Amino acid sequence: MFGYRSASPKVRLVTARLVVRLVHERDAYRLAEYYAGNRAFLKPWEPIRDESHCYPSGWQARLGLITEMHRQGTAYYFILLDPEENEIYGVANFSNVLRGSFHACFLGYSLGEKWQGQGLMFEALQSAIRYMQRQQQMHRIMANYMPHNKRSGNLLARLGFEREGYAKDYLMIDGKWRDHVLTALTYTGWTPGR
Repeated sequence: MFGYRSASPKVRLVTARLVVRLVHERDAYRLAEYYAGNRAFLKPWEPIRDESHCYPSGWQARLGLITEMHRQGTAYYFILLDPEENEIYGVANFSNVLRGSFHACFLGYSLGEKWQGQGLMFEALQSAIRYMQRQQQMHRIMANYMPHNKRSGNLLARLGFEREGYAKDYLMIDGKWRDHVLTALTYTGWTPGR
């Protein structure tokens, strides 16, 4: 239940317009390109990122740690790619995965500026959430957003997340403590087995 998994999972989900797959160590260049190209756009919505987020060398070290988390089953870091897998459109991360009597995790995501407003994150998250619920047996997926981020709130509601609370000064985003709306999605089809 709490032991190590023997190998890093190979997960590749295909939707109508995207490939949604777990990151590999060879994705360092693409991730650096995604974060460098969207740095100003993502700044108001994310923690302060150091320069290494915009360089492949920074991602090489980070991807080694992420691969180990995949192997241990404690986090699942997905990238959203075009069908030919040349460009990263966005990321979706399921972190702090706990099993035992909880079977829960946190969801975080971002989508590049030029891909906004096309329903791509909804499409990707439908597939990734289904994987986390059915293959990783997550009973509860929690996702939180800043109250003024209406687009994120609407996306989560459309996916079936329900508001559960409000947290003052919850996360440090763009260098300031920000309030967040707390939401969660529970899987009614959950059965024991892992």
